[in-house]
Amino acid sequence: MTRSARATVREEPEERRHPSLAKMQTRIEALEAELIEARGRETAAAAALREALEQHTATAEVLSVINSSPGDLAPVFQAMLQKAHTLCEASFGALMTYDGERFHSVAHQGTPAPFREFLASGILPKPGDPFGRMVEGAALSHIHDLSEVAARYPGDPLPRAAVDLGGIRTLLVVPLHKDGALLGVITAYRQEVRPFTDKQIALLQNFAAQAVIAMENARLITETREALEQQTATAEVLQVINSSPGDLTPVFAAILEKATGLCESAFGILATYDGSRFRHVALRNVPAAYAKFMGDEPRIYAPATGPAQAVEQKRVIYSEDLMASDVYRSGDPNRRAVVDLAGARTSLVVPLLKDDQARGIINVFRQEVRPFTDRQIALLENFAGQAVIAMENVRLLTETREALEQQTATAEVLQVINSSPGELAPVFDAMLEKGVRLCEASFGLLCTFDGERLQIAAMRGVPAPYAEFLAGELLPFAPGSGPASILAGARFHTVTDFAADPLTLSGDPHRRALVELGGARSGAAVPLRKDATLVGMFLVFRPEVQPFTEKQIALLENFAAQAVIAMENARLITETREALEQQTATAEVLQVINSSGDVK
Repeated sequence: MTRSARATVREEPEERRHPSLAKMQTRIEALEAELIEARGRETAAAAALREALEQHTATAEVLSVINSSPGDLAPVFQAMLQKAHTLCEASFGALMTYDGERFHSVAHQGTPAPFREFLASGILPKPGDPFGRMVEGAALSHIHDLSEVAARYPGDPLPRAAVDLGGIRTLLVVPLHKDGALLGVITAYRQEVRPFTDKQIALLQNFAAQAVIAMENARLITETREALEQQTATAEVLQVINSSPGDLTPVFAAILEKATGLCESAFGILATYDGSRFRHVALRNVPAAYAKFMGDEPRIYAPATGPAQAVEQKRVIYSEDLMASDVYRSGDPNRRAVVDLAGARTSLVVPLLKDDQARGIINVFRQEVRPFTDRQIALLENFAGQAVIAMENVRLLTETREALEQQTATAEVLQVINSSPGELAPVFDAMLEKGVRLCEASFGLLCTFDGERLQIAAMRGVPAPYAEFLAGELLPFAPGSGPASILAGARFHTVTDFAADPLTLSGDPHRRALVELGGARSGAAVPLRKDATLVGMFLVFRPEVQPFTEKQIALLENFAAQAVIAMENARLITETREALEQQTATAEVLQVINSSGDVK
């Protein structure tokens, strides 16, 4: 072979000279491609694994915060937003709750201050906007470029503020749902046009589900705690009722303390109601200026005020803003005082009802405009029910004690009657003493009537100057006076305030002496009658304006009946003794006649 021939052979491609080598090269290239692809898959798998691990870690951390903050949603929402926005590569965002009218921010993550200030008053959803779609039931709202929306709707302040104040371009809103009810939303914003991926949307929806779980847990914990607090408060009030039989002061104080505390009130008032006036029997944290304004005397509230409406309409009266009410603008003194002196803004009045009759009120106040919840209203109604139970228990105890005192007094009077047959002085003294004491009077008189004149048969506790006046000859009683009314046939006669009575103001000497010398302000007169014939009367008096009750009048009538029985017994005994004396004298005369023999 020549040199040139050999050179030609050497210059031939290696693949032609070695076909197996070419196949091997192709195989190597294929393997390299597979390796590159495998490495790509491995990288993608590692990234996916890393993302999954980050998501699981974030979920675990959020759950840890939920467990470490039972009932406290603030740290839960903050941790949730931080994890969600980091994993979704969001610039900032918020978690908002929905109250049925507006969306309110309860947690922020990185929100620019100007836009955060804009959101402070809440977002009112509109049909078709991102928040309106949540109310309409949409699964999410995802706007790729918010500046286009702002340009299309220049009159809508929300998208313009989002763009101008927050720099938002891409927006994602995911709802928080519980049993079909909208509880709120989680928002995620980007300050560049870059839509969120399906994976990021799913991730935010997962955090939304966790937020709902946290909210439900907090609700259950709060309800359980509130129920326990209510049960504890109820038990404590019942304990006070049991430990203070017949004494309402500590009961009312305990009820008002629990009511104002559990209803988150600044101060409160518990008042009883007698059909026209309110008497404040318990105060809790009432500002000094308003307490001084109210004073100690019973009050009459104007018809349009909460207390008056509560007892008149027998229902709860709620005033969201006392300052904005017509009653305040009209210048009502009490409404002005409670707002201007006590700083009250929101008021809740619950009546104390027994057999459809108002016995009083519980009135609690807040010094800011903040509505009471249905739960708090129900709680206050429960405390009102306890107050009524306590009042009824005291009434029954008082009636039982009064009945026992009356029976004891009656028995003692009867004992005096039995031990003093025919002698009325000790009977009248005992009877008047019981009548004055049981009727809570300051002093009293028992008079007899002989058909022409009244005679004082017994006095009890009469002030010395007035007793001296009564020792003289009594002048005729003027028409309209208690004795004159009884003489005219009245069943009884009462005077609420002698000082303001027309007879006193006219200068009647009896009445002026009663007021000026006896210090009497309220009085009552009850007749002693035998077969419709007047034989005397009871007169009882108080130094304060406090009318005698129907029960006290009935008690005096009972003693009057006993006095009549004692007088009748004394009359019969006297007549029997006189008849016996006459018979004895006649028998003695006959005996003398018989012992003198025949007359010659």
